[in-house]
Amino acid sequence: MAADSQAVPADPPADCRICPRLSAFRDENRQAYPDWYNGAVPAWGDADPKLIIVGLAPGLKGANRTGRPFTGDYAGDLLYQTLARAGCSSGTYAAKPDDGLQLHDVSIVNAVRCVPPQNKPVGAEIAACRPFLLANLAAHSSAKIFLALGRIAHDSLLTTLGCKRSAFPFGHGARHDLPDGQVLYDSFHCSRYNTNTGRLTTEMFEDVVFKAVAEATGRPVPL
Repeated sequence: MAADSQAVPADPPADCRICPRLSAFRDENRQAYPDWYNGAVPAWGDADPKLIIVGLAPGLKGANRTGRPFTGDYAGDLLYQTLARAGCSSGTYAAKPDDGLQLHDVSIVNAVRCVPPQNKPVGAEIAACRPFLLANLAAHSSAKIFLALGRIAHDSLLTTLGCKRSAFPFGHGARHDLPDGQVLYDSFHCSRYNTNTGRLTTEMFEDVVFKAVAEATGRPVPL
């Protein structure tokens, strides 16, 4: 991988202060919504995943509220529904961290761990959070299949893996053979905006997730 991750934990502390703008935004939300998580969201899923899904950042009323990736907003509704159909979960997703849901063969991590204003992290914030992504990947080095949700996640993952971005252009449904036997699948982010505008349909999203799961686990793609 691109750098030594030994001194960096796989997850930042909940009250991480590396990025001033993100820290200030979390503080504002802590004042407005004191019962919310309002912290750097840790990765979540199977402790020994075969597939790692990389998202962009916590949603304000999703993971920033609940403290679990993709939990509590529309993007999570679609993602967890799709993972259930792919046979990668047990229990029932109820949009809260204590719903008893468990993931199998899959782990989810965001490229940026703190909620950004307008859901748009800046380059310095993406770079500042990259050591945590690197450490997370190093902790799950047996995982060789990745699914990036959106271009920012795609670009950050490639940089983290030490790959040249221009050699692996982002495109929904694209499959990239990376060095060291690793494989990257791309999908448009499963946000409500993308689905409402028709840029991403449920069928489009299921198609790429099912293919990534099938290659990672050896299980057949659901019909």
